[in-house]
Amino acid sequence: MNKKFDILAIGAHPDDVELGCGGTLAKLISEGKTCAILDLTRGELGTRGTDQTRKEEATDAAKILGIAERENLGLKDGFLVNSEEYQLEIVRMIRKYRPEIVLANAIDDRHPDHAKAAKLVSDSCFLAGLRKIETSMDGINQEVWRPKQIFHYIQWKNIVPEFVIDISEYLDVKLKACAAYKTQFYDPDSKEPVTPIATKDFFESLTYRAQDLGRLSGVAYAEGFTSEKLVAMKNFDGIVL
Repeated sequence: MNKKFDILAIGAHPDDVELGCGGTLAKLISEGKTCAILDLTRGELGTRGTDQTRKEEATDAAKILGIAERENLGLKDGFLVNSEEYQLEIVRMIRKYRPEIVLANAIDDRHPDHAKAAKLVSDSCFLAGLRKIETSMDGINQEVWRPKQIFHYIQWKNIVPEFVIDISEYLDVKLKACAAYKTQFYDPDSKEPVTPIATKDFFESLTYRAQDLGRLSGVAYAEGFTSEKLVAMKNFDGIVL
């Protein structure tokens, strides 16, 4: 049976979503929105930890955020391609969850999988709305569905956002969800190799980036997004003044 979710957050790797838009998801869930996460790969090429530890950490992080459902497509880490095979896998998930909004990887980033995933997800969202592309799940034909908006969160690179979400009351939840990935981020007692995201500075940057976006927008902390199309507002009620 097809579900109906408000938000589907998609990441190339487990932890992408938490890092990029964890505070936004926590806030939306507190407001009664239904949110799911789709991880495209298991992150099996990561220098630290294993695909099994990443799976366990992703489960813990989802609980912290209050995510209703989380799935992993098990695509090939490090080798994401915008292929028909991968597109159809994502089309099935879009038609399964029927989200109004999709949150996807950054349009440009240090890890090549991130920009590839951004384009792959964008194309898949369009294809999911084409009636002549037939898909099924558990032997049941799926109905077409195209999300109304695709927003891209910001990751390693300092992309200038087109809008920000005030996460002032939810930064702590975001940081706790990110810290659930114990093998991936800063741990002074870890014996594993140090990677760019496993430094104390990187983890602290989650706070000072959110603080800087907040400074620019007049709130305490914020997360930034880019949009694939011009965003129209019904009125000014949602703007923080």
